Amino acid sequence: MSSQIPVREIDPNTDGPSDNNKKKPETVELYANRKKIYVREVKGLFQRIRFFSLMALMGMYFLFVWITFDGQPLIHFDLPAREFHLFGGTFYPQDFFLLAAMLIICAFGLFFITTLFGRVWCGYTCPQTVWTFIFMWVEERIEGSRNKRMKLDQAPNSPGKLARKSTKHLLWVLIALATGLTFVGYFYPIRDLLADLVTLDANGWAWFWVAFFTLATYLNAGWMREQVCLYMCPYARFQSVMFDRNTRVVSYDPNRGEPRGSRKKSADREELGLGDCIDCGLCVQVCPTGIDIRDGLQYECIGCALCIDACDTVMDKMEYPRGLIRYTTENELEGRTSKLLRPRTFGYGALLTLMITAVVVTIATRVPVELDVIRDRGTMFNYNGRGWVENTYTLKINNLSENPREFRIEVDGIDSARLLRGGEPVSVDASGHRAVPVVVEVDPEDISAINTDILFRIEAIDSANISDETDSQFIGPRPR
Repeated sequence: MSSQIPVREIDPNTDGPSDNNKKKPETVELYANRKKIYVREVKGLFQRIRFFSLMALMGMYFLFVWITFDGQPLIHFDLPAREFHLFGGTFYPQDFFLLAAMLIICAFGLFFITTLFGRVWCGYTCPQTVWTFIFMWVEERIEGSRNKRMKLDQAPNSPGKLARKSTKHLLWVLIALATGLTFVGYFYPIRDLLADLVTLDANGWAWFWVAFFTLATYLNAGWMREQVCLYMCPYARFQSVMFDRNTRVVSYDPNRGEPRGSRKKSADREELGLGDCIDCGLCVQVCPTGIDIRDGLQYECIGCALCIDACDTVMDKMEYPRGLIRYTTENELEGRTSKLLRPRTFGYGALLTLMITAVVVTIATRVPVELDVIRDRGTMFNYNGRGWVENTYTLKINNLSENPREFRIEVDGIDSARLLRGGEPVSVDASGHRAVPVVVEVDPEDISAINTDILFRIEAIDSANISDETDSQFIGPRPR
């Protein structure tokens, strides 16, 4: 009888339940209090990889906010000005499609990596994992090893316990505060932010967001930890859709390990009828989500490979071959050939290549100027003193570069069309915009229709390659 779903057996030959089946069905609590996980520290190949990955990611996160390029921060999302400065380039709301394309590329990149190597993103680069491992490192330095931390929590309150706990939480708060300040610094120049906070000149929103991200980091990495991965992260829920029999994930090899059992190093496991697994439980003790990888692939597994390093250490001590727990595929565990390249990976790879190429080409060929033309709707047309037909327009020029520029304005489309007003060079500030009213006059003899297409063109005086053009309509009298 199932211990999870209430079941009652009914004899179809009777009108009701038999006397032998009057036992109440068993039930299981759907909700339970969180059990604190005491993660054991372990060293090994994959932990060295994670260390260098963590250092690189944290270095970029905390360093990029301080770097400036041509007087502008390397990365700065200026929301009030609706300008986004990224690695020397300036983007505007009209460039939103580039942001959307980049987010789609990131999503497909994640799908591609997951199809090949499972949840390596979660195990090595996810911010939740990165900050959680930093907080756990601090915890181990202050409170000691796994056994010492367990004894400390069980011990009665004392000045020594209070001092260790206070020191740990103080360091957590300082790391969280640095994280919050840095994050807000990508939207509020970090030097100005720190100066305004110290002098109490910062606005309320700056204080709010620094406090918000500080608290979020402290709670997520210090207290919630695996709860975020188990219950809040959507990726854990749909990752299985991208797995197949050739996906390389962290797996226990039951063919080698079973039947498991403890033994001395000198014992002959074949005589004892045991596999390579000595049932030491280290793979469970080092798991940050508290699972037993020997139970098979579970959605709680974040692919961090801590269990691999722990098991390899035990195998080395027992003088057994490494790899009882390893990155492998379902096919390899069953003795079949595993394929790295398959239709799904080709599909994701082809789409990624096309999208990345399209975005790179778009950014590389992006002209740092935009021209928009608005025709005066108040008046159809006018006759000037020469008897020529006039139309009035407003040209909106956006300088998308980091340098101020002068632009010349030209008009084309009708032979006699010329700028009566607004033909002089126009100066536009760096990352600025300017509205320029212009008047176009045309000889009535050249007007062949009520509406005629004309073309406005602007060109940077210092570079002919920086130009843009936009068409509009010239309205005149009915041709005779």
